[in-house]
Amino acid sequence: MNPVETESTQSMSIDIARIRAHFPGLAEGTAHFDGPGGSQVPDVVGAAMADAITSSISNRGSVTAAEKRADAIVRATRAAVADLLGAPAGGVVFGRSATQLCYDFSRTLAKSWSARDEVVVTRLDHDSNIRPWIQAAEHAGATIRWVDFDKVTGELEPQDVAAVLSANTALVAITGASNLLGTRPDIPAIAQLVHEAGALLYVDGVHLTPHASVDFEALGADIFTCSPYKFLGPHCAVLAADPQLLDKLEPDKLLSSSNEVPERFEFGTLPYELMAGTTAAIDFLAGLDEAASGSRRERLVASMNALEEHEDALFNQLEGRLGAVPGVHLYGQAAHRTPTMLLSVDGRDSAELYRFLATKGVNAPAGSFYALEASRWLGLGDAGALRVGLAPYSNQDDIDRLVTGITEFAKS
Repeated sequence: MNPVETESTQSMSIDIARIRAHFPGLAEGTAHFDGPGGSQVPDVVGAAMADAITSSISNRGSVTAAEKRADAIVRATRAAVADLLGAPAGGVVFGRSATQLCYDFSRTLAKSWSARDEVVVTRLDHDSNIRPWIQAAEHAGATIRWVDFDKVTGELEPQDVAAVLSANTALVAITGASNLLGTRPDIPAIAQLVHEAGALLYVDGVHLTPHASVDFEALGADIFTCSPYKFLGPHCAVLAADPQLLDKLEPDKLLSSSNEVPERFEFGTLPYELMAGTTAAIDFLAGLDEAASGSRRERLVASMNALEEHEDALFNQLEGRLGAVPGVHLYGQAAHRTPTMLLSVDGRDSAELYRFLATKGVNAPAGSFYALEASRWLGLGDAGALRVGLAPYSNQDDIDRLVTGITEFAKS
């Protein structure tokens, strides 16, 4: 069992045909492998967003019905995210994007840094969990320490992080899963090392959360971020942390805005329609396993474990079939991965393969996908390669079409 799967599961049952019927976007017939960049959205999410934005609603309050409606949406979203991540609802912060949240928190945390402090980043991460920390450290005069990963396996081991920790380490920023290779570092083991060094651990869970049951406390992260638009929701992001930690942080904000936690980290009027859509997406995830019962948290754990089982079965088949195609090169062989694959065809431009697959009704983009350091470390430069990612709606027909298209391209 993976470290993030610490809670008991129930019988697993994923009916892909039932799930796919809720996605109007699939009616075009496209096989979507572009989920790592943003998933398709089920009808119930769109309906929840429409209901919220067209309802009688106003700024949050406790007097009028419109105020109470807005407040109820916010509270419901915090509760839903808490259930999804196994985190305290009072520590859930809503934001525009994971990049925006990282910039906000890096600037806030850097207020206490000085020239003696060290900040650790990894080459495995999306640039949104690298550049904000580098820039904040530069402003504070702090030192950046880099953690590399194995170029062949794609592994980033706890000992790799341990090698750069010191008594001066203030923070370690690391991904829960690489958006380029799918690699899932052992976050609980890394968290223990980081905390023994007296530092904070900031985990980018954007690519992990759509594919696994996440337990915030078991992971050991001090701060964890993810993006609903990667797990069937609208374009926004959320952050989870211990409310006691958040209470110690003082972000720059308007004088008249609330100083309560978590509101002090949310600037301006919240987008209630996006929050309603986020709640609907989480409720949809909780229903993926029809056999699951109990609380929403219990149903989410069961459903995400069932989803992981489904995706892994398809991914293992896909990897085996593509690995047998002459000329196809697969990157990364980490022991624990999300169903995410980076590949290229020898002597061919990956962007050309991307365009070729598009003519076959298969969406599998090429690039470095903001994981610039990882792509460069692999020797792929900023151009990267073709990325294939599975989602809850991926099925056998999608796999067959992708393999057929890549095989045809490799032979041409």
